[in-house]
Amino acid sequence: MTNTASGVLLAAEEVSSSSRTLTILVFIVMIAVTLGVTVWAGRQTKSAADFHSGGREFTGMQNGFAIGSDYMSAASFLGIAGMISLFGYDGFLYSIGFLVAWLVALLLVAELLRNSGRFTMADVLSYRMQQRPVRTAAAVSTITVSIFYLLAQMVGAGAVVALLLGIRPGETYLGMDADTAKIVGIVVVGILMTLYVTFGGMKGTTWVQIIKAGMLMGGTIILAALVMAVYGFDFGELMSDAAGASGAGQSFLEPGLRYGVEVPGDALQTMWNKLDLISLGLALVLGTAGLPHILIRFYTVPDSKAARKSVNWGIGLIGSFYLMTLILGFGAAALVGKEAITAQDAAGNTAAPQLARQVGEHFGGEFFGSVMLAVIAAVAFAAILSTVAGLVIASSSSLAHDFYNSVVRRGQASEHEEIKVARLSAFGIGAASIILAIFAQSLNVAFLVGLAFAIAASANLPTLLLSLFWKRFNTRGAVAGIYGGLVSAVGLVIFSPVFSGTEKALIPGIDIAWFPLTNPGLVSIPLGLLCAVVGTLSSGESNPRRFAQLQVRALTGAGAEGAAKH
Repeated sequence: MTNTASGVLLAAEEVSSSSRTLTILVFIVMIAVTLGVTVWAGRQTKSAADFHSGGREFTGMQNGFAIGSDYMSAASFLGIAGMISLFGYDGFLYSIGFLVAWLVALLLVAELLRNSGRFTMADVLSYRMQQRPVRTAAAVSTITVSIFYLLAQMVGAGAVVALLLGIRPGETYLGMDADTAKIVGIVVVGILMTLYVTFGGMKGTTWVQIIKAGMLMGGTIILAALVMAVYGFDFGELMSDAAGASGAGQSFLEPGLRYGVEVPGDALQTMWNKLDLISLGLALVLGTAGLPHILIRFYTVPDSKAARKSVNWGIGLIGSFYLMTLILGFGAAALVGKEAITAQDAAGNTAAPQLARQVGEHFGGEFFGSVMLAVIAAVAFAAILSTVAGLVIASSSSLAHDFYNSVVRRGQASEHEEIKVARLSAFGIGAASIILAIFAQSLNVAFLVGLAFAIAASANLPTLLLSLFWKRFNTRGAVAGIYGGLVSAVGLVIFSPVFSGTEKALIPGIDIAWFPLTNPGLVSIPLGLLCAVVGTLSSGESNPRRFAQLQVRALTGAGAEGAAKH
C-alpha cells in the first residue's frame, strides 16, 4: 500500500510532458463544451425574465441539479477535502454545517420566496416597504456576499491551474512559476465567468451548472470508489492509516485539532477557540438561506411545488457528495500525505487532485494517474466556473434590476436597457473579483466561504425572515438590519486575524487585529437582527394591508404569476 513517504516522493516528481499535455487537453475540451452551451443558451435569451430567471422553465429536478452545482463549489470539492486532509475531524465540520443549512432553506425560505418575488431577494424585502432604500441596501449586500464567495472560487482556480500545469514551488513552465500560474488561473476564470453571464444569462448559467453537477458527482464517485478499493473497502483501515500519516495520531480523528483547541494554562484563549467553533457553526447553518446566488435559483422554476422539489433534489445530491468528501479527505491524508499536500498548496486546496493522481498511479501507472488528474482537475475547474457564473448572475441581476431599474430609473427602464446594464455589471464584478482574489491566495477556500456565509447570515437572513413573518417590520428596520449586519460582519473580519497580524492573513505586513474570532457570525448575526428590530421599533411606519397580501402570496402562491409578469 502507498504510504506517506511515497506520496511525498510522487509529489516531488516532475510532471512529464505527455501528462501535462493530457491534462491541458481535457481542460480545453471542458471549456469548449461549456462555452458552446452558453452560446446556445444566449440565443434563447430574449427578455429580462430569460436573463434573470431563465424564463422560469426549469423543472424541479433540473433546478435541483443546478442548486447542487452552485453549492458543491470549489469550497466543497477542493476546500473541504483539503481541510479534512490536514485537520481530520475538524475539517468535516464544514460538510456537516453546509448540509444541515439546507433544512433552514427548505423549511423557512424556498417556497415562500418563490411565491413572493420575481427576480431577486429584494423583490420580497421591498414588497411592503419603500422601494428605493430597501433595494439599494439589498444590492449592496448581494454584491458584498457574492464578492467574498467569488474570492473562494477563484483562489481555488489558481491552485488547480498550477497543479494542472505541473508547476510546483521552485519550478517553471512556459516561463511561469507556481505563483504566476495561480494568478493566470484567477484571470482566466474571471474572463470565462464574465463571458458565461454576458452571453448566456441565467439559461446558459443553469445548463452549465447542470452539466457540471453530473461531472462533479461522477468524478467524486469514481475517485471515492478507487480510494476505498485501495483499502479493500474498509473505511476503518483508511481512517487509521490517515491518522497515522497525519502526524497527529488519534487526535486527527477527534475534535480540537483546528477548532475549539484547548490551550494549557490559557483559559481565555481556550474560550475564544471554542467560541470561534460556535461562530463558524452558526454562520454555516444560517448562511445558506441568505446567499443571493442560492435564493435566485428558486425563481427559475414555474411554481412553489417545483421550488420544493428543487431543494429536495439538491439535498439528496449535496448530502451524498459531502459524505464522499470524508473519503477524499482521509484518502488524501493517508495516500498523499500532509507534506506533499502543503508543498503543492499551503492551504490544502489541491488535496483532491493530488489524490486522484496518486490512486491513478496505484492502479494503472503514470498514464492512468495522468488521466485521473486530468479528469478530477477538469471537474474541479468546472465546479469553479459554474459557481462563479451563478454568483455573477446574482450580483449583476441585483445591480440591474434592484439598483438601476428600481432606484436610478424608478422602474421605467426597458427590458433591453436592464439586460444591457446587467451585462456591463458582470464585467465590473469580474474585474473586482480578479484583483481581490490575487491577494487572497494564501487562504483555504472553504474558510473564505465560511466568511461569505457569516455575512449572508448577518445581513440577509434576519431581514428576509422578519419581512416574511413580522407584521410590524418596516423600511427603517430592513435598511438598518441589512447595513447593520453587513457592516458588523465585514468590520469584524477586517479587525480579525483573517485580515492582519498573522503570516497567512490577507495583509500580513500590518497588525490591526483586536477581534479574536476568525469567523464573525457569533457576534454579527445577533447584531444584524438587533439592528433590524431596533430600526423597526424606532419608526412609526406600518403597512398591515400589504403584509396580509404578502402572507397570502407567500403561503398560497396567489398572485405570484402576476408578480412574475409585471
